[in-house]
Amino acid sequence: MPAPAPGAADPLSLHGVVPPTVTAFDADGELDAETTAAHARFVVDRGVHGVFPLGTNGEFALLGPEERDEVVRVVVDEVGEEVPVIAGVGEPATRRTVERAEAAEAAGADGVVVVTPYYYPLDGDAAVEHYRTVCAAVDCPVYVYHIPSKTGNDLSLGTLDELAAIDNLAGLKDSSKDVPWLGQAVAAHDELTFLAGSDSLLKPGLDLGCTGMVSAVANAFPELVVELYEAYDAGDRERAAELQERVYEVRSAIKRGPYMAGVKEALSIRGFDAGPLRSPLRRMDAEEGEALRADLEELGLVE
Repeated sequence: MPAPAPGAADPLSLHGVVPPTVTAFDADGELDAETTAAHARFVVDRGVHGVFPLGTNGEFALLGPEERDEVVRVVVDEVGEEVPVIAGVGEPATRRTVERAEAAEAAGADGVVVVTPYYYPLDGDAAVEHYRTVCAAVDCPVYVYHIPSKTGNDLSLGTLDELAAIDNLAGLKDSSKDVPWLGQAVAAHDELTFLAGSDSLLKPGLDLGCTGMVSAVANAFPELVVELYEAYDAGDRERAAELQERVYEVRSAIKRGPYMAGVKEALSIRGFDAGPLRSPLRRMDAEEGEALRADLEELGLVE
């Protein structure tokens, strides 16, 4: 049996491995657009099925509006002819989210990903009105990004029922790690495309009916995650389970040290320098980096 099929409401038919690509910076912390595009090329050349610039790994919340628009432009220019580009456009304010969504669509993004508004608490009615407004502002498909641990706002299954009825809402990336919620959401809305948003739930997400995965590990080791998806899609569940165990090991290794520093460090170890994280985030220090290198060497991922 192949991997689950995308929902009928999703014109992009998103599936497979869709990394939340990194945003590169130079030594002064300025946006390095050329290297940002090169990272999208790096993962596409290694078999991924789409790219998601300006997700959490893309440090979107630390970028200004012009920088965010530039990231979308350069990624679309680099790989937009080959795979779907779904651009993160979420902001705390609906008005600002609409501005970024319109700019992303104008730049050629195939779809936009809208994180649940953050900082201020939202009830279900406010969340529905937010997404309804964004969906009405663009013609490209809109995907909900559900990550309550970072936004402080989760979506009830009842609210999801209302969201699913909005024209132009095509799917949901779930990073809640709430397996019962995700299982019930998928079962209730097979018209939507669901993407598993945690490396801890790649194969389990497929088992629940997700059509693909937004994998941070795939930013540094896309081949590994693509192999997992392809094994699953070919019906080899045993091999997919083995590869999920390997992803767990890689995930544990890259989560050492400062928050989110592991992906760029692993890329550097592979020979791809995406520069620093933007302050106040920071890269690993030398000791942490050497420990990660040792872990990756032991896993046979680098020499």
